[in-house]
Order: sequence, then C-alpha cells, then structure tokens
Amino acid sequence: MGLMDFIKKQFIDIIQWTEDDNGVLAFRYPMQDFEIQYGGSLTVRESQMAVFVNEGKVADVFGPGMYKLTTQTLPVLTYLKNWDKLFESPFKSDVYFFSTRQQTDQRWGTTQPVTIRDKDFGAVRLRAFGNYSYRVVDPKKFHTEISGTRERYTVTELDGQLRGLMLQHISDAVAQSGIPFLDLAANQVEFAKALHEATAPSFDALGLKLEMVTLQNVSLPEELQKILDQKIGMGMIGQNMGQFLQYQTAQAIPKLAEGVGAGGGGGIAGDAMGLGAGLALGQTMAQQLQQGLSGANQAAAQAAAQGAAPIQPQPVSASADEVLLLLEKLGDLKAKGILTDEEFAAKKAELLKKLS
Repeated sequence: MGLMDFIKKQFIDIIQWTEDDNGVLAFRYPMQDFEIQYGGSLTVRESQMAVFVNEGKVADVFGPGMYKLTTQTLPVLTYLKNWDKLFESPFKSDVYFFSTRQQTDQRWGTTQPVTIRDKDFGAVRLRAFGNYSYRVVDPKKFHTEISGTRERYTVTELDGQLRGLMLQHISDAVAQSGIPFLDLAANQVEFAKALHEATAPSFDALGLKLEMVTLQNVSLPEELQKILDQKIGMGMIGQNMGQFLQYQTAQAIPKLAEGVGAGGGGGIAGDAMGLGAGLALGQTMAQQLQQGLSGANQAAAQAAAQGAAPIQPQPVSASADEVLLLLEKLGDLKAKGILTDEEFAAKKAELLKKLS
C-alpha cells in the first residue's frame, strides 16, 4: 500500500447514514482516526437530521438535503475552531445523525393500579393501557438530554422513561378532562386527548414531540363496577324507587333458590318462608313508598270528580318492623351511592310520620 493510499483513507469525503435497523433514534458516524475533507459532502435524507459536535459542544444542525462542508455551511463550527475564512485543511468533528421518523405503536399501561382522586368517590384506583407515538424534533436538545455520545441510541432504551411519563400524568388527565370516573370507559377519546395534553410538555423537554395517544381500556375497581351495574339496572327499569326495590327482590330470588337446592335455610318450610318474606318485603316497600307519594292526591282528585267534599289525606300507617326494614334498605342504597343524603333524609322523614 502506497503512502498516498494511506493518506486518502484518513480523509472522509462523503458523510451519510442509511438506516439499516428499525428503532434507532441516534447514530454517531464512525470518525476514529479519520478527518473530514474540507469541501466534502454531507447527505441528510428525509426523516433525518445531522448535528456536528466539536469537543462536546453542539455546533451546526442540518435538516434534509445535500451540503458542501465549508466555513460558510459550518458557521458555528468555524467560530468554535477559530478558523480563518480561507481555511481549507481537513478537520475533525463528531457527526451524529438522528431519525425523525414517527415511532409508532409504543405501549403504555399500568402494571399496578394507579390511585387518582375523583369528585364523586374520593380516592379510587384504576388500571388503563393504550398506545402512543412520538418523533425527535429537536436533535440538539435530544443529544444533550438523552442520547449523548453513544454510538447509537434506540427506542427500546428510551421506552421505560417515556412509559413512566405517560403514567405520571394519568391523574392530571382525569382532572383536566372533567369526566366523571364512572364515565371514563365510555369517553376513551376524550380521556386520551386529555392525557396527550398533560404529557406533551414532558416530551418536549426531551426534544421529542408526542404525536398521538390512544386509550384501549380502562378497568374500574370491582366495588365501583357493581355500582355502575346497579345504575344501569335502574336505567333499564326507570327511576321509580318502587320498581327498583322489586328489581332488587327479583335479583335475590335465584340466591334463595340456590339455598333450597343446597338444603340450607332450615328445610323446605324455612326456605319457603324466606322466599315469601323476600317477596313480601319487596311488595311492602314498593307499596309504602308509592302510596305515601300518590295516595292522598288520587283520593282528592276522585272526590272532586264526583262532586263530593274533598277527602282529607290520611297518613298511611305502617308497623314499626316494616319501617325499620325500609330504613335499613334505604340506608344500604345511600351507602352504595344510589340515593343522595337529601333523598334519604326525605324518605326517612316520610317513613317516621307513618309511625304516628
């Protein structure tokens, strides 16, 4: 090998990067024992950016295109090296390429339930998962904050940190969306939008742009899921309390039947009594509530239609045991969030009047 061949191998005339692997975010061009030829060519392809770094300081940044490397195209590097405008010797510099392609189908999800605060239920725990995508938009910031001087930096290495950022902002997203906790599962698009807005600034601080966030599933705690099921059941039968109590009784019949099949409850007579008591309780509660609200008005309307003197409303009497059973059932509904404190207080006052 001649001397001139050896010298030529020390100079680089063309600098370019062809991405041969998926998921590479940053790539350092191999420059050890090489110098860049003055007037050489730099090729930056679409979906790429290139950065020249001099002694650890980021100098010039190049977008897609082909460049001739001179003092005119490298103004920052020229300043850092104190080059004369007529400088034409080979020079040393680190060159990093960055992929600006969108990194799609990145997964996020809660490995453990996340505690958030809800205006209706206080502190609750949820599980959620979905997808997101991002891209490098500021290679200078990304080089300084994340990739550094590594030969290459990949999506896999960054995955854990970005996943943590997504989970960190779930509580903020719930608060910003204004969506009641029980309605999150039915408003996935709005929740994903709120999560995107809450997390995007954290991505920007790393030189990244959060392009899209999707929510695939939200899992409610078992206790809240039961309340949601009850609300759905009420919605199916209407908001009539008497009908709801009858619905509750009907739901209890299969359990009583199971007891009969298992031989529990003190024999056939005991099972029959339990079943009859359950049905009677449902009927009594429905009749007491409905009669207390509409009985007096119906009697007055009937008397007026017949031209007779108005019948004075008569209080519906009830035994102490029936009232206690009603109060206990209403208290259970209030504890589950189905009745408000005001509704419970009104029904309680109404029932206590019947004891007089």
